[in-house]
Amino acid sequence: MACMKLGSRADLFQRQGQAWFCKTGLASDVVVEVGDISFHLHKFPLLSRSVVLARLIAEAPREREDCVIELPDIPGGSKTFELVAKFCYNVKLELTASNIACLRCAAEHLQMTEEYGDGYLISQTETFLNQVVLRSWKDTLKALQTCGDDILPYAEELHIVKRCIESLSGQALSSGPNLFGWPIVEQGFWSMQSPGSSVLWNGISAGAKPNISSSEWWYEDLTTLSLPLYKRLIAVMESRGISHKIIAGSVVVYAEKFLPGFNRHKVSGESCNHLTPLSEEEQKIMLEDIVKLLPLQKGLVPTKFLLGLLRLAMILQLSPSCISSLEKRIGMQLDEVTAEDLLMPTFTCSDETLYNVDCVQRVLEHFLSMDQVAGGASPCSTNSSHLIGSPSLTPITMVAKLIDGYLTEISADVNLKLPKFEALAAAIPEFARPLDDGLYRAIDMYLKNHPWLAESEREQLCRVMDCQKLSLEACTHVAQNERLPLRVIVQVLFFEQLQLRTSIAGCFMASDNLEGSRYLLRSGATAARENQILKVGMDSMRTRVCELEKEFSNMKKEIDKLSGVKNSTSSTSPWGTMPMLLGFKMCSANEGSVREQKVGGSKGKTLKNRYGFSRYPSARHAND
Repeated sequence: MACMKLGSRADLFQRQGQAWFCKTGLASDVVVEVGDISFHLHKFPLLSRSVVLARLIAEAPREREDCVIELPDIPGGSKTFELVAKFCYNVKLELTASNIACLRCAAEHLQMTEEYGDGYLISQTETFLNQVVLRSWKDTLKALQTCGDDILPYAEELHIVKRCIESLSGQALSSGPNLFGWPIVEQGFWSMQSPGSSVLWNGISAGAKPNISSSEWWYEDLTTLSLPLYKRLIAVMESRGISHKIIAGSVVVYAEKFLPGFNRHKVSGESCNHLTPLSEEEQKIMLEDIVKLLPLQKGLVPTKFLLGLLRLAMILQLSPSCISSLEKRIGMQLDEVTAEDLLMPTFTCSDETLYNVDCVQRVLEHFLSMDQVAGGASPCSTNSSHLIGSPSLTPITMVAKLIDGYLTEISADVNLKLPKFEALAAAIPEFARPLDDGLYRAIDMYLKNHPWLAESEREQLCRVMDCQKLSLEACTHVAQNERLPLRVIVQVLFFEQLQLRTSIAGCFMASDNLEGSRYLLRSGATAARENQILKVGMDSMRTRVCELEKEFSNMKKEIDKLSGVKNSTSSTSPWGTMPMLLGFKMCSANEGSVREQKVGGSKGKTLKNRYGFSRYPSARHAND
């Protein structure tokens, strides 16, 4: 920390209890009371430095030997007046960033002006503030921290706060701090050791350089400011053109340090347990201010952080406008959360449900409204089969899956009423779900945990689900699920059978198209070859018929010899039916021969033997 030395005399002040004494060898003739501390001093050094002290000494009553004056409202209190007294006695003291604001305000309050020659306190403090402090990030930040409530009116009047804020915002716009601008927090974003460097006595590594993380190097430093000063600094940064993304990152870091539920995270590598807990009223004020500081653009603030703010806002029962603002911000980026993130408990006694389903319903409505404003497709204008692959529908498809998972989680709550569950399930557009497996799982879990529902209520709930958008595994589960209404099971089985028949018909159509294509590709040479094969087959069949006739003639002669009857035409003779039987036998014998022949182009033709019996080619030959 930079400093400026004033005075040349050794320290003459000694403290005894609640009193300070100046050991100059002369008796004290004036007592200055600042709060509960009294300073036993001499009139002349004070008269020669301050217009106000000179007037107060002149106006002091004469009844007492010692002149007693009071300074109840001096900026900085007794600690600052101690430095003022040393300056009046020309005792050595140091101006630093920690005391410059108080001394500058005290000098103005006591009117330590140029009337008493060069080197007056106002001139010294003003020079040090402008030429040293405001040129360094660390010193400017330290000076701004000291502008508390006790000196704030004076600091505002002297534009100390304004000058510090403008200096900080200007340095934040640069790529990084200069040599004098290393941040006051020496951990976290900053690492003061470099690999292979040796640590010197003052804690600085030889050759070490501050490790700056892009534009985030000042995030942790600003958490040392009070909320009012931080808000003013952020406003000036925004007006100077710092990006909203950087502003959002700073606000998140600031909130995580002070708000309960967030400060469990590590700040600068250490726990935040040393921080003074905020009262409930202070938490409300800070939370509302944090929400106002957050940029409105989508994606700049982590969704999990916004959900944490929303939970805290509900616990503290903040204004409906603040809660609605958070719900809208979360709705803008609902596709970035998980089902567990949405499991927000109910913090009011009026609601019987375990989880705040109404809040999730409102967040979902904000998301759907933003999606429509962004030009998302609707099922009325486009076929749903084309919507699933559309990049613009990826967020809404993710949200549909998210809500189905959330419904599955909250279905275990026995106090969750059917209308709430049904309304949240039906809020998702039909085209947003490629499959309804997730919704079916949620409905099944709800029916399992609410076995007392009537059959009509079960059917009403199942109407939310599209039975035609269930996978094969889901349909198999439905067919065996006794919790579902019978009507739903029959409906699912019907659609499954319909899909199966459609698939089979499609396969046949594809096969016919393939055969037709092959037929069109045949050449004249192929047709001639098939005709040749057919002719060879016919010749072979004719030869076989002749062989069968000879065999029949021989068999007839043998039977005539055995029976001893010749040329009999009796109706009781076996010869009446013999030709018929032999004809069938010949047909059976011919069948084996014909099956071995490839008869192209003979489909549907009748084959006849010499006895007039006929047969048709089998289905297998026809398909060949």
